[in-house]
Amino acid sequence: MKRLRAAVAAVALTTATLAALPAAVPPPAVAVAAAVVPVGPAAASDWSAAVVESTMARYTPSTIGGWSYPVGLYLYGQYLTYRRTHDARYLAYIKNYVDRFVRSDGSIDQSFDSLDSMQAGRLLVILHHETGQDRYRKAAQKIRDRLNTYPRTSDGGFWHADTSSRAHQLWADGVYMVNPFLVEYGQEFGDSAYADDEAARQLAVYGGHLQVANGLLRHAYDESKSASWADPATGLAPEHWCRAVGWYAMAIVNVLDAIPANQPRRPQLLTIFGKLAAALERYQDPATGRWFQVIDKGGRGDNWTETSCSSMFAYALSRGAQQHYLDPHYADVARRGYRGVLAELSVGADGRTDLAGISVGTNVGDYAYYVARARAVNDFHGLGAFLIMNEQLRDGVS
Repeated sequence: MKRLRAAVAAVALTTATLAALPAAVPPPAVAVAAAVVPVGPAAASDWSAAVVESTMARYTPSTIGGWSYPVGLYLYGQYLTYRRTHDARYLAYIKNYVDRFVRSDGSIDQSFDSLDSMQAGRLLVILHHETGQDRYRKAAQKIRDRLNTYPRTSDGGFWHADTSSRAHQLWADGVYMVNPFLVEYGQEFGDSAYADDEAARQLAVYGGHLQVANGLLRHAYDESKSASWADPATGLAPEHWCRAVGWYAMAIVNVLDAIPANQPRRPQLLTIFGKLAAALERYQDPATGRWFQVIDKGGRGDNWTETSCSSMFAYALSRGAQQHYLDPHYADVARRGYRGVLAELSVGADGRTDLAGISVGTNVGDYAYYVARARAVNDFHGLGAFLIMNEQLRDGVS
C-alpha cells in the first residue's frame, strides 16, 4: 500500500470545486468547560478542527456508519479541514472508512441505483488523487458507468432513484448527490468533456422544473404527476424544504466552479443562482441570520430555523460572491448566516463540540411533516455542511 501523501500543498486537488484554502494553522485545544458553553462569532478557535476531533473521538472509521451520503458529506468536510491543517490523521481516517467498502481490485458492493448512493463517490476521487491507488479509480468508474444506463425524465433529468416509488421524480437533493462527484471525476480522470456537460445539464433541468416565481425551489417534481405529494397540474411538491434547496445551492456553486466559462448552459445556471440568492436574502431570519425549515413560512409559530441548510446557504452565497457569480453584497448575507450557525455550536463538559438544530433525513411531504421532523444534535447532515461553510468563511467574520 502506498503511503498517503502528507504534503497537501504539493499535491493540492486540481478539482475547481475544491477551492484553495488558507495556510495551515495548528488546531488549538478546545477548553473543557464546567457546563455547555455556547460559542460566539468572534471565537478564535479552529472550529473545523474541533468538530473533526470531536467526531473522530465519538466514532471510529468502522463505527461511523455504512456507505451513505450523510457520512460522505461529513467526511468531505473533514477532507477540506485536512487540506488546510495537513493533519494526516484526518485523511487516514477517511481512507480507513472507504477501505471498508472498496477491495484491493477496485470492486465495491454498491449497485448505485439511487443518486444518494453516489455522493460518497467524491471520497473515491479524493483518495485516488491523494494515494494514486488505481482501485479508487475503478470503484469511481462504476458510478460513472452506471450513469450511462441510469433512468431519466423525458428531458434528461436523473430520477432520484431507480425504484418504482421514485420513478420519474426529480428531488432537489439529488443534484448534490451526483454532480459535484461528476465534475471532480471528470477532472481527475480526463472525462471533463462529458462530466461538465452532464452536470450543467442536470442543474439546468432540475432548476427549470423546481424553481418557481419567488426564486426558491420546491423540494421535488414528479413528471408522471402520480406521487401523493405532486400537484396534479404541475407535478411539484407543495413546499420549499430548506435542506433540499441547500443541496441545490451548494451543487450549483460546485458546478459553476468546474465548468468552462464558455459552457453553453452557464448563463442559465447563473440566472437560476441569482434568483435563488435574492430569495434567500429575502427569507433570511432577521433575528438569527439562519433560515427556516420551510423557508418561506418563517412567520408561523411552529416553524424553526435549521442548521444544516443555513450552513449550506451561507457557504453558497459566500462562494458565489467570491467567484463573482453573485453581487458582492451577498457576502454580508452569508456572514449573517455564518454567525447564526455558530450560535448553534457549543462545547460540552467533555470538551467536545455539539451542533444543534439539525433536521434528520426527510422525504417529500407537506408543511406539517417538515416542521414535525426531529431536531438532532451532531447529525452528519449538519456537521458536514458546517465544515464546508466554516472552511469557506472562517477567516472572514469578526
